[in-house]
Amino acid sequence: MEIGMSESMLKMWISIAGMGLLAVAMIAIYFSRYKIKMKLLKAITALFAYLCLIVGGIIMVFVVFTGPTGN
Repeated sequence: MEIGMSESMLKMWISIAGMGLLAVAMIAIYFSRYKIKMKLLKAITALFAYLCLIVGGIIMVFVVFTGPTGN
């Protein structure tokens, strides 16, 4: 017997992952701009932050535009 996750629960976990990525991006951008002094580390942190922001935004767009589930 296989116990799987419903579509609604899967979308919930995907959206939580997207929100987590957006929160990580916010914290990383803050550290990149105000706390880190080394230019190379600042650039790497900013790049990581913006990648998290882009991926989190794509996930949120996916969750919103796929609409409600029937379950």
